[in-house]
Amino acid sequence: MTMPNELDASIAAEQIRCGKLTSEALVGACLARIDARERDVGAWQYLAREQALAQARESDRGAPRGPLAGVPIAVKDLFDTFDMPTGLGSPIYVDRRPGWDAACVAAARAAGAIVLGKTVTTEFASFEPGKTRNPHDPARTPGGSSSGSAAAVADCMAPLAFGTQTAASITRPAAFCGVAGYKATFGELALSGVRPLAHSLDTLGIFARSIADIALMRSVVLGESPRPLVGPASPPRLGLCRTPMWPAAEAPARAALDLAVERVRAAGAIVDEIELPAQFAALTQAQQTIMTYETARNYVFEATRRAERLSASFRAICEAGLRIDRAAYLAARRQVAEAMRMLTDAMQGCAALITPATRGEAPPLEGGTGDPVMSRMWTALGTPTLALPVPRAAGALPVAVQLVADRHADPLLLEVGEWVMRALGEGARRRA
Repeated sequence: MTMPNELDASIAAEQIRCGKLTSEALVGACLARIDARERDVGAWQYLAREQALAQARESDRGAPRGPLAGVPIAVKDLFDTFDMPTGLGSPIYVDRRPGWDAACVAAARAAGAIVLGKTVTTEFASFEPGKTRNPHDPARTPGGSSSGSAAAVADCMAPLAFGTQTAASITRPAAFCGVAGYKATFGELALSGVRPLAHSLDTLGIFARSIADIALMRSVVLGESPRPLVGPASPPRLGLCRTPMWPAAEAPARAALDLAVERVRAAGAIVDEIELPAQFAALTQAQQTIMTYETARNYVFEATRRAERLSASFRAICEAGLRIDRAAYLAARRQVAEAMRMLTDAMQGCAALITPATRGEAPPLEGGTGDPVMSRMWTALGTPTLALPVPRAAGALPVAVQLVADRHADPLLLEVGEWVMRALGEGARRRA
């Protein structure tokens, strides 16, 4: 029997509209799951239990209004919320209470969503881990920086969650936790009310257990009417792109990519090998240069006035960023801009590229949040990406592939992602 907290958001919303489910029952089931699992997973920085239940009861008293009416969501603790603390993953801001919502949070609430609470982020969405553990194995990392959001969705504590990506902070946690993770085209979704790490790279993202739910939340954030996600009319043409980072891929990532290509080909997709131009090999380092340079200049106050309350790793990033001169930063930006101009031709008419999402399975906690190498290039290019879990044996850790589309082809990416998920089969949605 499927419990309410295990429902996809779009299904739960429909059941609430039809009177088959109440928001109070759905929120209560999510809270019960949190009660049962939070000690092991540690996904939540702040839980608004009584407030969420009160809002659910209020939602149930009237006719459902909005496409997310009565549906609980989780919000990364980097996003401002007017009625909850926003601590940014730092002891410096543990008591910070903004008087407003981030734009995406306000849009979700206006569509009827109920914010359950704030999920753990790494320090300022960088690399210093928080308390969250992988719901599939508490000795493993959930990834970062959107650690708690991915873990909460994977463990059926919430059906939808917001996150951000500056290097691999959507893709990596989604892959490690076994859920779908969408990173929008850079600038596609408003980041108003979200503390920046590196302003040329930061991008809004969404975690869910279905592509339909991602499409639903994306439409809400954009202020558009939701449309059914049916997938392309015919099998898509995909590009198998191993990327210049392929030598870093471990056996599980290689096997996941091979299995995904085998499944989509069997379902009728045309899959061509795509080799990127030589210039793309420099993008991983360019992304690191841009990210480190901008981080140092966005966190001057903390690094100069609150340095004793920063982690050693974040201080090191700020110090390294200040050693990068502007000429090197601008050269990295030019490398990215050149590759952007080449991207459409490089994709050779494919609807999307299929690439590795991570180096492999989630590493042990002591190894940090995992290597972001498989996503740095795509984040620098500003492309929309979609991490999709690949079927795995019972007891095995999740591994994912990453779909990449051309900039501003987000609707196409989600349509193709829906088709690929069907080709991969229900095994790709195995829960913790």
